[in-house]
Amino acid sequence: MFEQILIVGAGPVGLTLACELARYGVDLRLIDRSPEPTRTSKALVVWPRTLELMDRMGCTRAFLDAGLHAQGATLRSGERVLGHTRFTDIASPYPFALMIPQSETERLLGEHLAGFGIAVERQVTLSGFSQQADGVTARLCHADGREEAITTPFLIGCDGAHSHVRHGLGFDFEGRAEGGEWLLADVRVEGPDAPPSDEITVTFHRDGPLVLFPLSGGRARVIVATGTADPSRKPPEPTLELVQALIEARVGPGIRVSDPVWLSYFHINERKVAQYRQGRVFLAGDAAHIHSPAGGQGMNTGMQDAVNLAWKLALVQAGRAAPDLLDSYSPERAAVGDMVLRNASRLTAAATLSRPYAQAARNLAIRASFDFRAVRDRLAATLTEIGIGYPDSMLSEGPGAGRRWPPEYAGGPPPGAGDSPLFVLYAERGSDGEALIARFPTLLAPEIRPSPDDRMHLVRPDGYIGLSAPAGDWDAANRYLVRLAHL
Repeated sequence: MFEQILIVGAGPVGLTLACELARYGVDLRLIDRSPEPTRTSKALVVWPRTLELMDRMGCTRAFLDAGLHAQGATLRSGERVLGHTRFTDIASPYPFALMIPQSETERLLGEHLAGFGIAVERQVTLSGFSQQADGVTARLCHADGREEAITTPFLIGCDGAHSHVRHGLGFDFEGRAEGGEWLLADVRVEGPDAPPSDEITVTFHRDGPLVLFPLSGGRARVIVATGTADPSRKPPEPTLELVQALIEARVGPGIRVSDPVWLSYFHINERKVAQYRQGRVFLAGDAAHIHSPAGGQGMNTGMQDAVNLAWKLALVQAGRAAPDLLDSYSPERAAVGDMVLRNASRLTAAATLSRPYAQAARNLAIRASFDFRAVRDRLAATLTEIGIGYPDSMLSEGPGAGRRWPPEYAGGPPPGAGDSPLFVLYAERGSDGEALIARFPTLLAPEIRPSPDDRMHLVRPDGYIGLSAPAGDWDAANRYLVRLAHL
């Protein structure tokens, strides 16, 4: 039992972490307090960078077959188009936003995990834990009242915004709750002014924005700001008639909605922990950061937390890298969390401007900036998350280190694919490279791949450049790998 890593929370983040650890042969348990997976759509978008990482997991195809491919996004004010960006222009094998309900994401990840012989243990709650130098003692409570005490080498909290693990660590969840109230509706959308079925549409209005996210089968998610919430009263249950009225007021009468499957109010919270780790306990996903749904980054950020942590845990657990490798997780992912929260907050603030002159200035600025290709490309890179990197990481060494390794440079399966988290060496073939691989067989893939430029690169199992050095600088590569093994 001591060797089983314990993951708390079987949403998309916990499932991703479990799939990755299982792929690398790490023994684990995945528990969740809920009796069944989510049945609602919740998070809708899987962005290209997450799909690229799924290539390493081996489950991208199932997701592509189950979702709708959104090709771009349009920003409007009334009937006027303020700006438009196409995801088809980004340098990725997946130049689109994959629109897929969270319920489907959890189903597909659960099926992928089952392929490793691992099932989610449901109606099991973490009731407490304590850390020792060489492990974590966790107390579990089962649905039948049975209590269980286990010792695990690592405990990872993927248990959402109300995380028991975070509370057990005593971490502050710093941030704020926005005062506005929002309405969410998953409905069928029809009519002469219905937006293209492969496009995300944001409509600015003096009373607040309205966003349409396309879904399969002629359906869409509507998200609309309804005004400042009154904390002294509970709002009436949302209705289809209210959704129709809001659409007509802010977009026009040419869109009809019907057949609702989910209607709900929500409030925006923006919160984050300062550190994602204490000793042998880690946080990932909503347990560590929550933010505005603007940009649809939340689930993707959490899943990428899981991918980042998994290969490091696998190497350390197998004794192939020094335990200090795990020190890189929190700084790397906390910096990304800060960026995502900051961007989402800015998008929300811009969309909800209330003063007419501020709204007019915003619209003018959007129209002017979207005339520049560089602005459109930067927005697309931010939304699709292909621009994420770790330039300031303790694992990044040399010019360009920390950047995403372009998939077109892979020269074979993506780095990190297969059943072992290995770095890939991109360099000229020769005896020096072969000697390096022979010296570090548990850290380096057995094949040297051609470099796309005049430099040598060591690419991490999650597809980011660890080392970038002049071609033939084998001493730099050797020092880097020695440091990895003996941090």
